[in-house]
Amino acid sequence: MGLVVRRGTGSLLTCVKRCVGSKQSFLLHPQQPLLSSTLKAASSKSHVEGAVPRPDASSMGLRKKKSSEGTGKGRGPVGWVNLAVTGVILGTLYAAYRYAKARKEFEEAKERKREVGKAKIGGSFDLVDHTGKPRKSEDFYGKWVLLYFGFTHCPDICPDEMEKMALVTDKVNEAMKGAKTAEGGNEVVPLFITVDPDRDGVEEVAEYVKEFHPNMIGLTGSHEKILEACKAFRVYFSAGPRDDDDDYIVDHTIIIYLLDPEGGFVDYYGQTKMADEVSTAILLQIAKYQKLKKGSLLSFM
Repeated sequence: MGLVVRRGTGSLLTCVKRCVGSKQSFLLHPQQPLLSSTLKAASSKSHVEGAVPRPDASSMGLRKKKSSEGTGKGRGPVGWVNLAVTGVILGTLYAAYRYAKARKEFEEAKERKREVGKAKIGGSFDLVDHTGKPRKSEDFYGKWVLLYFGFTHCPDICPDEMEKMALVTDKVNEAMKGAKTAEGGNEVVPLFITVDPDRDGVEEVAEYVKEFHPNMIGLTGSHEKILEACKAFRVYFSAGPRDDDDDYIVDHTIIIYLLDPEGGFVDYYGQTKMADEVSTAILLQIAKYQKLKKGSLLSFM
């Protein structure tokens, strides 16, 4: 440490005093800055080695998330038990709804059948088929029957309706192939009943029906028996005036009737109905009949 000696005693003395004072102060507290730094370092070291470090916010959030996932596994707002109970309740309500709907449809079907019965359409007949064999309506029980009233000398309408009936027969029988239906009714049989017994004998009817379908059965009989059959099905017929060749046209009802396997009247189809429409309608009627004959409302569900 160098001293600058200036002129004058006062200046020199003052300088010495200042230097001595500074040296004393340095000697009295020579390690103060170093000690302070050492204490701070030691304190920091002891904090690191001896104390448990405080986790930061990110690690706390992750630990909390893992904890909640571990303790809440398999639980939630809706548990498996609640789901099962809810499913049972909904299933019961749905079954009750379907049961009520089925019962309503069943009652409506019974009412429709009762109303049709009041109209008294359909009944028994006792005629002769195209082979000369006596035939009664009971002979066709167990089968679905398509029935048409016409005459062999009809120029156009009857042939068209007979062809339609034959086509419907094939369509429905194909759809029902291999299916077991109630009362064994798994087959549709086409029937033709003449309204002109004076000209349509067994031979004439035989020649006529074979032109339309191999399974078609033609029926004829006495005037009285034909009249009874026509009255049973509410069929109107009237022979027109004869010409010079003794030929005439018979005006009659143009309807194809559907009979169930019990011989009961089910439905009818007019001239404006196409074969596809008739086939679909018949299949629906057959399905309804099967469900009713099963005698269980659960069959609707």
